[in-house]
Amino acid sequence: MFDVYRNDKREFLVLSTGAAIPVVCSQNRWRKSRKRVLKVSDEIKAAVQGKGYYLRSLRIAKERMI
Repeated sequence: MFDVYRNDKREFLVLSTGAAIPVVCSQNRWRKSRKRVLKVSDEIKAAVQGKGYYLRSLRIAKERMI
């Protein structure tokens, strides 16, 4: 299982259940999603196993807005 966090900068962080937020990401205020995620993509699963977390920005590029 995985825990999903998000912050005000429209970024999201995926950790394995019960893991602490890494020091690299601790400068932002993270809010935990109420739902636990059972399945994630292979890309996210590999990143969580390798680095211990998966971080991604959800910002929309300016080119996409036009």
